[in-house]
Amino acid sequence: MRWMKRSVMAGAAALAVAAVVACTTSPLGRQQLTLFPDAQLAEMSVHAFQQIQDQVPESTDEGVNRYVQCVADAITADVKPPAGEWQVKVFQDDTVNAFALPGGEIGVNTGLLRAAENQHQLAAVVGHEVAHVLARHGNERVSQQFAAEQGLALVAVLASDRSPQTQQLLLAALGVGAQVGILLPFSRAQELEADAVGLDLMASAGFDPRQSVDLWHNMAREGGDEPPRFLSTHPPTKDRIEALAKRAETVMGDYEKAVAAGRQPNCERPS
Repeated sequence: MRWMKRSVMAGAAALAVAAVVACTTSPLGRQQLTLFPDAQLAEMSVHAFQQIQDQVPESTDEGVNRYVQCVADAITADVKPPAGEWQVKVFQDDTVNAFALPGGEIGVNTGLLRAAENQHQLAAVVGHEVAHVLARHGNERVSQQFAAEQGLALVAVLASDRSPQTQQLLLAALGVGAQVGILLPFSRAQELEADAVGLDLMASAGFDPRQSVDLWHNMAREGGDEPPRFLSTHPPTKDRIEALAKRAETVMGDYEKAVAAGRQPNCERPS
């Protein structure tokens, strides 16, 4: 009993120290708890991405793959993930969804192309997901989830724990829970940050940021009475859409500069 008490106290102390050491700042200046090294999150991402590839077939349509790759390449041309390298996969799945993992893995469902009517709208989604990676939201969510559920002890063994329950929770925290039926919405602060950074990325890449608002309206319409899973994990609240529209106007100067400099992607949308 005495040993157990000491262990609990030691674990609590270690968690407190880790929380202090692991405080980072988001792109918009918000304090974050990120317990994991970027390299460890990248390793988790490899396993998560492989699990998705094992469950969902990849698209074999060359035109679709070329189109999505073109948009993703333009968005990520001047940015790198915290660890790993960007790679893009298009999944043959009719659900309206996309994601990006901390290691740089980007997944786009073919169903998203119904809602994203042009390259600018597709860029809005890809930019938003890439922004989640750059802002280390996956690290933040995993850190919060596992610190709350199990404490620091589970953090230490997470990378080697391959139980289905742990892996499903990990997928949800990394941001791809919708792919396996687990919905864990991003926080309001995380969504606002991803919106802001995503708009910066698409404007600088030569995509019209105003199209992002149209994209979210298209998504809501696409779902009808049952919103797409993407909206379940990225809730489009009224204040968020209003903030998105205002931010889009503020980055129009960056978009116009990109166009004037000839940096305007011409990603051909397949018919």
